[in-house]
Amino acid sequence: MTALDLSSPVAVVGTGTMGQGIAQVALVAGHPVRLYDAAPGLARKAADAIGSRLDRLVEKERLTAEERDAARARLTPVDDLSGLAGCTLVVEAVVERLDVKQELFRALEDVVADDCLLATNTSSLSVTAIGGALRVPGRFVGLHFFNPAPLLPLVEVVSGFATDFGAATRAYETARAWGKTPVACADTPGFIVNRVARPFYAEAFAVYEAQGADPATVDAVLRESGGFRMGAFELTDLIGQDVNESVTHSVWQAFFQDVRFRPSLAQRRLVESGRLGRKTGHGWYDHREGAERPEPHTAEPAEPPAYVVAEGGLGPAAELLDLIREAGIEVREAEEDEEDEGTRLALPSGGQLVLADGQLSAEFADVVYFDLALDYRKATRIALSHAGHTSSETVAQATGLFQALGKKVSVIGDVPGMIVARTVARIIDLAVEAVAQGVATEEDVDTAMRLGVNYPLGPFEWSRRLGRGWAGALLDEMHEVDPCGRYAPSLALYRYACATDQREDTP
Repeated sequence: MTALDLSSPVAVVGTGTMGQGIAQVALVAGHPVRLYDAAPGLARKAADAIGSRLDRLVEKERLTAEERDAARARLTPVDDLSGLAGCTLVVEAVVERLDVKQELFRALEDVVADDCLLATNTSSLSVTAIGGALRVPGRFVGLHFFNPAPLLPLVEVVSGFATDFGAATRAYETARAWGKTPVACADTPGFIVNRVARPFYAEAFAVYEAQGADPATVDAVLRESGGFRMGAFELTDLIGQDVNESVTHSVWQAFFQDVRFRPSLAQRRLVESGRLGRKTGHGWYDHREGAERPEPHTAEPAEPPAYVVAEGGLGPAAELLDLIREAGIEVREAEEDEEDEGTRLALPSGGQLVLADGQLSAEFADVVYFDLALDYRKATRIALSHAGHTSSETVAQATGLFQALGKKVSVIGDVPGMIVARTVARIIDLAVEAVAQGVATEEDVDTAMRLGVNYPLGPFEWSRRLGRGWAGALLDEMHEVDPCGRYAPSLALYRYACATDQREDTP
């Protein structure tokens, strides 16, 4: 099954920002494009807006004047659905209401041929439910573009329960022919990106709600230690708090109020107050002109320890040992009978510095936890956490150690899993479960998360780097501390952790 021929007319119904973007993508790819909107005059205004964007592409030398003129000639606004007769693909980008979309597609079936592909750009509704209203549901598919559609490469190609394989394949190949990177997925709440990405927001909000850290500090740690392009608070301010919460609520409801997808009360209060982010001038941050951006918590300078004792290989943080040596701090090896596979450094104070493992500092006599980093050499900030009874000498030595490595240090509250570690562990869990349930392949999940939300690594890339058992072990410990069910690792993650290429042991 191949992509639609470029001579085939494509229709876009709904001429808001997303509809215009999808129309532009199809137009620049070479298709004749017809625009329709139920509101009188909007299709023509949208065509003018697309024409203006084509002008800017010429100014930026991304299109020639000849290509622009040819594209404009292929763009036709229509005033009635009957004007879409003869189209081979219709993409819908109207309001996110199931009844509205079902009514639209029922009307379209009276206009287009039975072999015309029908596609929805929904991000939160069930493709199966929308297509269930159709006379020929097999030709119905989800084509979920990301905003702005002309710039972002990812398209989730979603097969509903009744979608024919051939229809999904043709949609997939057409998206690829348009210069996009398609990923195939089954119809599940949130598809790939909006399902797997929920912990990125939820865990940041949970740390805030537990008084573990303020938004500026959480965001700084996610960026400067976790390698994420933006922190959760600044990203939701950009998206719009109402939009982000709506998606979270939709996924939560669609999964029968599964506690792992539970919305944030703090975000609910933000929405209720009308602080929706940049578009209203205030969200988690004050975006009004002249407002000062709050600074993340950064510890004052402290003296580094003269030496550390490595008790185990530090696991995912093993590269720290080289950095410590390069900083001129002696690294002593533990006595042979004390060696294990731990992730601890003993400090001269008698306390320990431990990689986040899902436990609390409060559970131990004198422990400071440090957070996971994407790359400890490149990280510019590290988060530390400790209990109230942790000795000030241990805290100071832990702080001075990372400062000696050239890192800023943010000391946060004693929250299990800290910030980056708990976020990555939960993302891995949801990704593994999605693959186990046949939603998508590991490769497509990684591609979707890198391209759809700009993650530095896909969940399975993270898992290969950290070890198959890392996420499950951390979540197990978090579940022990907080047995609400939110952190209980999935059965799929348990099986994934146990799997190897070749099992030599037998029961």
